[in-house]
Amino acid sequence: MQPATDLASRLAAQAEAVCRHYLSNGHRQGRYWLVGDVRNTPGRSMFVRLKGADSGRGAAGKWTDAATGEHGDLLDVIRESCGLIDFKGVADEARTFLSLPHPEPDPDHQRRPASAPAGSPEAARRLFAMSQPITGTIVESYLRKRGITALHGTGSLRFHPRCYYRPDEYSATETWPAMIAAVTDPSGNITGAHRTWLDQLARDKAVIDTPRRAMGNLLGNAVRFDVARDVLAAGEGIETMLSLRCVLPTMPMVAALSAAHLAAILFPAALRRLYIARDDDPAGDGAMASLIDRAIEAGIEAIALSPRLGDFNEDLRTLGVDALRASLRMQIAPEDVARFTELAA
Repeated sequence: MQPATDLASRLAAQAEAVCRHYLSNGHRQGRYWLVGDVRNTPGRSMFVRLKGADSGRGAAGKWTDAATGEHGDLLDVIRESCGLIDFKGVADEARTFLSLPHPEPDPDHQRRPASAPAGSPEAARRLFAMSQPITGTIVESYLRKRGITALHGTGSLRFHPRCYYRPDEYSATETWPAMIAAVTDPSGNITGAHRTWLDQLARDKAVIDTPRRAMGNLLGNAVRFDVARDVLAAGEGIETMLSLRCVLPTMPMVAALSAAHLAAILFPAALRRLYIARDDDPAGDGAMASLIDRAIEAGIEAIALSPRLGDFNEDLRTLGVDALRASLRMQIAPEDVARFTELAA
């Protein structure tokens, strides 16, 4: 078996070919390959060095994600882009790409395909890796039907055309198209996923008992839109936070997916001001109160953002983007108006 260093070195010698195969949503620019992230999301924040030394900091095949601080080599690219779990799977995939012989199977060990436990972070990561960008899909149509037209910075959202859905343990498994959202920790590591099953014709949530379900480790983590530093807006729902981004397009935001998880979100180290987008219901009020207490204890200024109706997506759809913008301008700190309310290009 080739050790990891040997496989990484062989991949680095073909760095551009590796990127074209596993990071196909990116492109070459000079001596680098640019892409959104190691999971092949479109964008430009991750860069892979295509030429360089055989080892060390400037070696070919090394990559860094400027948005999250993640870094690694081309074996990591294969692992994340393919949704693999153990090194054996990564090594087998690398050997296949490099046209290297695979080791003879151990006759004393029956090979079984690695499977991730249902509902685990590993299963969530695989699901996200198997999904595709939302551009041109029913996910984009669904969000636009809900009035959400600002879809920049949504690399945490993907589309799966046939996502499994099982109503209960006694029912047969069905497949529906779904919006898949990556749940990550503050460092950008995927800890879970959220599924919203959709109806292809209606461009709306599927008419099933539970059209939304989460999996993995959610406590403290969230669906993230841009990287938070000193200012962050946090709320419950994905659609709620994307509605705010229609009028606060450059403000980093997170969707905690429920009131209980909103109250427990982890704070970025440099956070100084937290906006809490509350839902107008008892659970939303309770989450807001708990989060304000935690923020104050951590020395973070906490400001509640209140919708005029039930939530900010209802405000957007019913009252319109101009009314939502005017309402939020009255609620956010004056210095953040100019900083975050410029219209997205």
